[in-house]
Amino acid sequence: MHSLRWVQWGILFWGFYSQAVLAIDLRRVESGFYTDQYDAHFRKQSKHYFGPMIDWHWFKAQGIAESNLRPNAKSYKKAYGIMQLLPSTFDEIRQNGAGFSGAQIEEPRWNIAAGIYYDRYLFRKFAAIEDVTERLNYTFGAYNAGRSRIIRSLKGLRTEKEPWPQWSSLEGSIPWETSRYVERIYWLME
Repeated sequence: MHSLRWVQWGILFWGFYSQAVLAIDLRRVESGFYTDQYDAHFRKQSKHYFGPMIDWHWFKAQGIAESNLRPNAKSYKKAYGIMQLLPSTFDEIRQNGAGFSGAQIEEPRWNIAAGIYYDRYLFRKFAAIEDVTERLNYTFGAYNAGRSRIIRSLKGLRTEKEPWPQWSSLEGSIPWETSRYVERIYWLME
């Protein structure tokens, strides 16, 4: 009788566990769990700034990691919108003559456009990294922590043979939040 109770608990546990795993799997970027309300903006801006080179879902995954696609999100650091842009970054993008004059940071289409524009800016800064996946790692990491912080984290890791070490080798020298942020984007895309 006692062993039967353990079997019942085991079945109950594995039932809950499998439902939890299924629920987690449904939360991938293409699962339909997240709103598709902004997909047209992600698709258009990704194509505009990256061409066909990079799947637009990467940027939607970034928007999920940043704000869970909430257009009215505001962080304690005063970052706004779906892509969690700082007003200073948004103003800098507007001043660069990138077609953002009159744009408002709170408007989802402009927030997404500016976020992907900034991703392209960072992506180009890491042009020496040949592997696109590694380049995206550095891009998303710099978006989160700042490019100069990522460059400082490379101190002591760069060699002549490997000027751009694998992103994973920066673990421990970059902020924990940044490491988890990049991991979450990749998890959303799996």
